[in-house]
Amino acid sequence: MTTVAGEGWFKDAALTRVLALLNADGGEGRVVGGAVRNSLMGLPVADVDIATTLLPNAVTERAIAAGIKAVPTGIAHGTVTLVVGGKPFEVTTLRRDVETDGRHAEVAFSTDWQADAERRDLTMNALYATSAGEVIDLVGGLADIEKRNVRFIGDAATRIAEDRLRILRFFRFFAYYGAGRPDADGLRACAAARSTLGSLSAERVWSEMKKLLGAKDPGRALLWMRQVSVLTEILPETEKWGIDAIPSLVATEQSLGWKPDALLRLAAIVPPDAERLAKFAERLRLSKTETARLQAWAAAPVVKDDVSEAGLDRLLYRHGAEGIAVRLKLALAVARGKAEDDFDEMARSARLLKLIAGIDSWEKPAFPIGGADALNLGIPAGPRVGEILGALEQQWLDGNFAMDRAALLARLREMAG
Repeated sequence: MTTVAGEGWFKDAALTRVLALLNADGGEGRVVGGAVRNSLMGLPVADVDIATTLLPNAVTERAIAAGIKAVPTGIAHGTVTLVVGGKPFEVTTLRRDVETDGRHAEVAFSTDWQADAERRDLTMNALYATSAGEVIDLVGGLADIEKRNVRFIGDAATRIAEDRLRILRFFRFFAYYGAGRPDADGLRACAAARSTLGSLSAERVWSEMKKLLGAKDPGRALLWMRQVSVLTEILPETEKWGIDAIPSLVATEQSLGWKPDALLRLAAIVPPDAERLAKFAERLRLSKTETARLQAWAAAPVVKDDVSEAGLDRLLYRHGAEGIAVRLKLALAVARGKAEDDFDEMARSARLLKLIAGIDSWEKPAFPIGGADALNLGIPAGPRVGEILGALEQQWLDGNFAMDRAALLARLREMAG
């Protein structure tokens, strides 16, 4: 018997209380999905979701009677969130699909665990754990977890027709949990249905892609997405640019202890073209912060690895650190990818790494004088003020910020005179 009873997350008092509530008086509740999957794969467990035979109103009534907060987060689809000691647990009534249109499903509540399992997407996501910790497998998920095989439940094409986003979820889960080659039936079904991705909302597409790009190593998933033209379908910007930089970037991240960075990885597979990136950001509804970071990278100059410390400071002052940091990190990944057989690239890698370390500790200095100083010296308000201050700022910059306020005011007086 496979069990999760000994796992720390399963022994949590809050979870025990919720399961006891749901399993009393003829009801039944089981942990389902990601918590069971991750536990069996030796991965951290974050959110704990629960499936139950009880209807949403019965879940709510029981919770209120027990002094547990109940939040109707998705009543139409059978979900009530119970909060115990600040910990949320999504509790969802067993369901079966009545009708689907590729994006939304009309569901009916059920007490049939088999039907509930079969309406889910992937076998490894349809495992249940009883209140005793026994793992219940109704669709072959345990064998797939053992082989790290990401596989659709039943007919892959049917699962995708129910929800087209499952194409991207297939590759995202392969990036996180898969090994070897992707499941052949799933791969064929994703390839056949790739043209339907255009009907999904931009927010859903970008959410899935950002999660995929944030995996420890998304390289194999991206490779297979490109092989079956799914990547080109959602990110046509990658078609000619390619994904060849990803392996060395991931290796660099892991070697240097960088956290997985979805935006940095995106920058590695799209061209630094400000106009195309603006259209891309608008098409996929990126956040303002994400868009600004991509644009900063596109606008940043290419930094030579032999630039002096003072030269780098001037570039950072003029162009900002964020975009230049992306440029240098991508350049470092390329150099490290070649360094094993090339001494010059090894030396280049060392120089780039030193530049990146300098950026991490860099703080933009404030120009010590401003428009008020110019006006106080009698320079009439207007374009001339900006011209003079611009010229002075350039002198200050060329001197690597060495001129203090007194020296700059002296020069300002000379220029005003």
